[in-house]
Amino acid sequence: MSIKEIIPNIKQISEVIWEIPQTHKEGMQVPARIYATEKLLNQMEDTVINQLTNVACLPGIVKHALCMPDGHSGYGFPIGGVAAFDPDKGVISPGGIGFDINCGMRLIRTDLTTKEVRPKLKEIVDLLFKTVPAGVGGKGFVPLTKQQFEEIMTVGVKWCVENNYGWKEDLNRIEENGCIKQADASKVSDRAIQRGINQLGTLGSGNHYLEVQMIRAGQIFDTKIAKKLGIFGENQILIMVHCGSRGFGHQIGSDYLQTFEQAMKKYNITVKDRELACAPFNSKEGQDYYKAMACAANMAFANRQVIIHRVREAFAKIFEQDAKKLGMDIIYDVAHNIAKLETFKVDGKKKELLVHRKGSTRSFGPSRKELMPIFRETGQPVLVGGSMEPGSYLCVGTDKADEETFGSTMHGSGRTMSRTQAKKQFSGEKLQKDMQQKGIYIRAVSMSGLAEEAGNAYKDINEVVDTMDIAGVSKKIVALSPIGNVKG
Repeated sequence: MSIKEIIPNIKQISEVIWEIPQTHKEGMQVPARIYATEKLLNQMEDTVINQLTNVACLPGIVKHALCMPDGHSGYGFPIGGVAAFDPDKGVISPGGIGFDINCGMRLIRTDLTTKEVRPKLKEIVDLLFKTVPAGVGGKGFVPLTKQQFEEIMTVGVKWCVENNYGWKEDLNRIEENGCIKQADASKVSDRAIQRGINQLGTLGSGNHYLEVQMIRAGQIFDTKIAKKLGIFGENQILIMVHCGSRGFGHQIGSDYLQTFEQAMKKYNITVKDRELACAPFNSKEGQDYYKAMACAANMAFANRQVIIHRVREAFAKIFEQDAKKLGMDIIYDVAHNIAKLETFKVDGKKKELLVHRKGSTRSFGPSRKELMPIFRETGQPVLVGGSMEPGSYLCVGTDKADEETFGSTMHGSGRTMSRTQAKKQFSGEKLQKDMQQKGIYIRAVSMSGLAEEAGNAYKDINEVVDTMDIAGVSKKIVALSPIGNVKG
């Protein structure tokens, strides 16, 4: 059954925008909008529509509840969900952020070419697999005291740079310069600290990966912007990392969900789904969670930083050259599970809003003052992670995103198949062999985990990226193809 049959009153606003009116469900405070081609719209599960319209019922929501083209069923919010709230009247909800707080992407460039890397690819991937711990329960190589971990929660990547796990210039190429300033370690439980203190520099499991990539032939779409971002040509090698705050962020989410279930009674809040448990943003409970969430976000920025430090070490060892001489600069690092205070126009007036992005990437255009000077020429880099087979994209944000989506766009390709379904349908061993035949060398912690991430379990990333390009919300710059992968 198509979405149009499920929701007869859905309205097509443009080629790629669909609106569900407030009359669709009792309690909706605003309409819901989905960004998708008709094909992608019809691939979305019924639960996505139900979750999105439930979000539209939350107190203090502004303008629209949004779903990106990679949208699929999540916890509370759909993954790919975006919602902005009036800080004075609205709420904060862990279900609108995700349990892997600041799960995100980092992309680094190199001056290396495929001709130089291909002969050493197996050696590179094997060394990365050995030096970057992956999988459930993977422990990092950085021993931390509680005091040091609390400092990481508070200052993020700055701690890494000061302790020789990064370069000073890295800070300029990370969202929020690698630190959300509202962090307060006193709002984090001892249990969360126990889970996180040994996880710095670890990849984790699920769809997290460390990937050696090349630019897809003929797929540099804007050479001027590409050059400004450090892309010199089709044979160039890049490295992408996808991971977050691991068990640390998960525990913070779990802790505050329990707190919020009680807070809703206290503040007389009702929600359509208990997974949307929330608290008024300006309440003590809401502020405590926001400060703890910022701690997890800063840990995730630092986690990706330490992983990149290991990547630089590995390439320097194999190519017998300093990583700086290999040109291993960060292009950008973005969060896609986060809530942040940002300013947007509502009814013609600028207003500070609390923007929840869950499986959605910030997509700021050149005019945003938050961006470093280089990105005010190009727009903020947007990193879109695909599955291990079809590849990924480097895009940039636009000023139109400010007007339409609270400066947000897609974060990946989005699942069409549950992990359980994927494991039934695909064999990890066969997938590994098939990928090797295609020139992609992969090391994975488990074959069942590999099967979960088969390319056919995901939407067509090209169509997802094209959707937001057509909408003018993000602009595609370069398509990337994997040649080597470390899979959690």
